Amino acid sequence: MNQKITLAGVLAALAVGVVFLPLLPGMALIASPLREGEIWLKVLQDGQFPLALQSTVVSALISVCGALALTVLIICGLWPGPRWQSYVRRLPLLLAFPHVAFASGLLFMFSANGWLSRLLHVAFPVDGASLGLGLMLAFKEAWFLLWFASTQLSRSELEQQLIVSRSMGYGPLHSRLLVIIPQLLPRLGWALVAVMTYSLSVVDVAIILGPDNPPTLAVLAWQWMNDGDPQRQAMGMALSALLVVLLAGSGTGGWLLWQGLRRRLGMFSGRRRQTDARLFSSALASGLTVIVMAAGAILLCWSLAESWFYPSLLPEAFSFSGWELARYDRLLTTLWLALASGPIAALSVLLWLEGIPRRFDVLLLLPLFLPALPLAAGQYQVLLRLAQEGTWPAVVWSHLLWVIPYALLVLRPAWQQLDPRHAIAARTLGRSGWQVLWTIKTPLLLRPLLGALAVGFSVSVAQYLPTLYAGAGRFATVTTEAVALSSGGDPQQMAIQALLQVMLPAGMFIFTLQAARLAGHYRQGLR
Repeated sequence: MNQKITLAGVLAALAVGVVFLPLLPGMALIASPLREGEIWLKVLQDGQFPLALQSTVVSALISVCGALALTVLIICGLWPGPRWQSYVRRLPLLLAFPHVAFASGLLFMFSANGWLSRLLHVAFPVDGASLGLGLMLAFKEAWFLLWFASTQLSRSELEQQLIVSRSMGYGPLHSRLLVIIPQLLPRLGWALVAVMTYSLSVVDVAIILGPDNPPTLAVLAWQWMNDGDPQRQAMGMALSALLVVLLAGSGTGGWLLWQGLRRRLGMFSGRRRQTDARLFSSALASGLTVIVMAAGAILLCWSLAESWFYPSLLPEAFSFSGWELARYDRLLTTLWLALASGPIAALSVLLWLEGIPRRFDVLLLLPLFLPALPLAAGQYQVLLRLAQEGTWPAVVWSHLLWVIPYALLVLRPAWQQLDPRHAIAARTLGRSGWQVLWTIKTPLLLRPLLGALAVGFSVSVAQYLPTLYAGAGRFATVTTEAVALSSGGDPQQMAIQALLQVMLPAGMFIFTLQAARLAGHYRQGLR
């Protein structure tokens, strides 16, 4: 038995090691110029640096604080209850809406010549002081926090504590603030770190929504690292390292803030307030859904617009001419990359769960807690030394660094809920460890596996930096094409590429849901 389990662990370590271990020499290659003090001095003296730092900090704070505030407000009004359950069922569809497509839709809505500006004759500050970037990230990351919180709130003792609090005379909102929030916030810690990491290092969305001059630190670092001058490349690497420092600083600041607040939260002072936030929270949750529907609708209008000049509220005519002229080779490239990345990640994580103890999960989750830019640049340095940049295996390999962690997040809770008596019964009947894995555990995990496949597929579709670096500019996907068109390209083709980016994960989610229902129809009792 031990030999079989050890073999599964070895296979899992090999599969994951191929993806993660080459990063170590790559990161070392990136870090080598950082020991030169002259490079850091040039970064600090650059005229764009102060405002880029300010934009990055402002947008990241708006993103994290806004997403957390939206999450708390919705949970305090809806949990537990049928409205909360209904909203949680919609979260996968909201999460499947890619960042780039969502940002493109908001750009068409809120830009200086956007639809709301045409309607209200008011200019919205999309890129002023990173306000638009921060708000867009807050909306998008709120769904991620709500989904993460939904996995932490399914505990009956919390409901019992809430009932006790209500029986003591505390109102609906007051009870939830005293009972749920003090217990939920510590569990959201790593999710908040992931949100801060993404907000600090996001490049594709920042290119679409701005600010432009100077851009955020991540975009500035990306521009410098693509410069032909080796000194500018070293400055870009220094900025990437600075993003890690900012992440560490924000994480430390958040922990200290929590240490100061934890004693005040959850204290029953005896003062009872009867405020009920259910109506407000329902309106807020519906408002977030309406925003993403509006983003999709404006993308659809632009994709069908024959001509749409300012200040007309609607296009003068609709046609499919834009769709006939669209480049679908980007769609096929994206599809093949995602179809390769998703199954490889799901299989690797399944072997990992079988053969590796849970305490090592943090190693697989590290890419979610580190800025993407230095990781993608490290991958590129390794591929450059191996002369493998710009190849299909290289791009798939680069995507797996982010696809595997998300597949683990989906599969780990289901794996923990497997009834061990099934495996014990099979082993007593003479089944080997491998037979138990493939004939007992895998069928029981069919639905989570399909969910992991859909999530991994979506993550691969959304990859921007890994595709650019590992693909060496030779691979154009719907994501890279939409970002490229955002800088002065054809808005109709930009909308079409953004919609194609939405359709791919949506189609995969629909396919996996139907496959899960079909499997459940023929095999009752599957998860």
